[in-house]
Amino acid sequence: MPGFSGKYYYSVDPKGRVMIPAPYRSLLLANYSSKLYITTAVFDKCLCLYPFEEWQKFEERVRSLPQMKKSVKWLMRSVVASAHECEMDRQGRILIPASLRTDCDINGEVAVVGQFDKIEMWNKKEWDKVANPAKLDRDAMAEELASLGM
Repeated sequence: MPGFSGKYYYSVDPKGRVMIPAPYRSLLLANYSSKLYITTAVFDKCLCLYPFEEWQKFEERVRSLPQMKKSVKWLMRSVVASAHECEMDRQGRILIPASLRTDCDINGEVAVVGQFDKIEMWNKKEWDKVANPAKLDRDAMAEELASLGM
């Protein structure tokens, strides 16, 4: 199945809605149910939007982990506790809950970024910081990716 790729820039409207890019909408409608889950990312200051079926896979992976480990408890308390079910409206927008907009500073301009099985939403200024190639240790990054076979 094809995955989400590419990046798009949109603005959050006064009601807290963000447009889902047309290629992502097409992929969602063709391959998934209409139900989506939105939550905070594990370690980054962004939101993750999962198609219901991908959220179920994530949930199954989390449920299989030892629930008494501190890292698993943290994952449950941050990502799972922040998850909200949502659906696209007829115009292809989703409503981002106010708590999630606050947690990840999602307001004004946002970057909507494909990540194969999920979609990330970043405050545009934050995205510009993390995606800035000048801030990378290119040699270390190249070495690490080479060790992973890339």
